[in-house]
Amino acid sequence: MANTQLIEPDLGFIKKVGALGGEDLKKCYQCATCSVACPISPDQSPFPRKEMIAASWGLKDKLIGNPDIWLCHNCGDCSTRCPREAKPGDVLAAIRSYAITEYARPQAVARAVNDPKKLPILAAVPVILFLIVGTLTGLLDFTPGGDRIVHSNFFSTWLVDMHMVPAALWTIAIFALGLKRFLSDMHQNALLEGKTAKKSIEPAGFIQALLRVIPTILKHNKFSECTENKEREIAHLLVLFGFIGLFIVTSIIFIVIYVFGLHGPWSQLNPVKWLANIAGVALIVGSSLMIKNRRAKTDQISRYQDWYLIYLAFGLGVTGMATELTRLADWAFLSYALYFIHLVLIFFLIAYLPFSKLAHLVYRTVAMAYAEYTGRNFT
Repeated sequence: MANTQLIEPDLGFIKKVGALGGEDLKKCYQCATCSVACPISPDQSPFPRKEMIAASWGLKDKLIGNPDIWLCHNCGDCSTRCPREAKPGDVLAAIRSYAITEYARPQAVARAVNDPKKLPILAAVPVILFLIVGTLTGLLDFTPGGDRIVHSNFFSTWLVDMHMVPAALWTIAIFALGLKRFLSDMHQNALLEGKTAKKSIEPAGFIQALLRVIPTILKHNKFSECTENKEREIAHLLVLFGFIGLFIVTSIIFIVIYVFGLHGPWSQLNPVKWLANIAGVALIVGSSLMIKNRRAKTDQISRYQDWYLIYLAFGLGVTGMATELTRLADWAFLSYALYFIHLVLIFFLIAYLPFSKLAHLVYRTVAMAYAEYTGRNFT
């Protein structure tokens, strides 16, 4: 006799998925066209058909701890071919958005980051912090003077790192706590579904799986397999490598300042400056293409969370490059003002990262590694 399982639908979860862009969920009649049409769905336990029925039943715990919602790259193939226009791609995107908020703590910050009405408050936080701490410490000087523009004379390097380093540590701690729960939930679901016999995740095996999926992520192989939204590949690659390049530049500058005691501004002939400029241009071009593609894709739902991330990336690139160009043009007031705005956006990126859509970079990477670890052969 088959085991009986009591299903307890979470009606609040169903409503939230609908509010986040999955309002066509109930149109699904389980024809499996989506799973057949998806070019990247694994042969074993393919998605998104099973996720659609689980979402219809409000099985929140089964879904947010499901790595398959992250294996989906929302290319749109399934939504285009769905005979009922249930838009499985948008439903899975809504579930991912819910999962990010669910795993991030504190929940109040998660709700604020995803609420457009709270954007002015979130922006005021770094502005007020910069002004108060900078004034009290004397590290913020509104009359820097000098024969040339030196941004650290206006906003000290020490003042920058007094805010950005704690913000980075805060982000790491939130991700660590969220990923601990996420991995535990994925493994528990895998055990219940008979997808693994291992009682716990073996760290060495998981790290090996993670190393195997990184090339797939860097090359964006899964994006290239999609057909409906293929143009997203170039835009995502540009933004990804733009962020990676700027992270490398920031790390080098941090070491050079605090280990060797060398401060900027640096020569335009410096290789590090080349990398910074190339990465900045890549970020601007990539985010611009994302804006263009989303506006053209009228059949795909774009929510505040999507635009928040895209415009943040665009703003970071534009203010960073504009700060440099106005410095070279010797437009002091404009250059210092743009630098202040750029720092506010950097704080946004770092401090609110675990609560925003950008967190998908971390959760998708971990989910892909777990799929590889359990033998899903997703790479």
